[in-house]
Amino acid sequence: MVEYRIDRHSGVATYVQIVQQTKQALRLGLLEPGDKLPTAREVVEATAINPNTVLKAYRELEREGLVEARRGLGTFVQRSLGAVAAEDSPLRAELHAWADRAREAGLDRDDVAALFTAVLDERFTVPEMHSQGDPS
Repeated sequence: MVEYRIDRHSGVATYVQIVQQTKQALRLGLLEPGDKLPTAREVVEATAINPNTVLKAYRELEREGLVEARRGLGTFVQRSLGAVAAEDSPLRAELHAWADRAREAGLDRDDVAALFTAVLDERFTVPEMHSQGDPS
């Protein structure tokens, strides 16, 4: 089961944090089709947020086809997302080693996140085409 952590200082709406954390759990295989999400009451007790916020997040996940609310039973995962490196994957081990080196180099979590995001943006962004159709 997923445990939500709310960062009240992030500037990201609380319901969006729940949606993002659920999607991350789906990508990492922590949640799989058939798994039950925590009830709104459980999330409220663990995070001290408004129950309507949890319900809004769950409705968004349902709208995206990721979960299904079953009246009287709860909210269940319908499908997973992309396959991310499993616990025993060499890619995950390399990422652990890289994160350790970054910490040893004096980078904090925000520095690492910024660096990693910059590299992701460079590697996974489609280059824009100029008006004549030439990529550069």
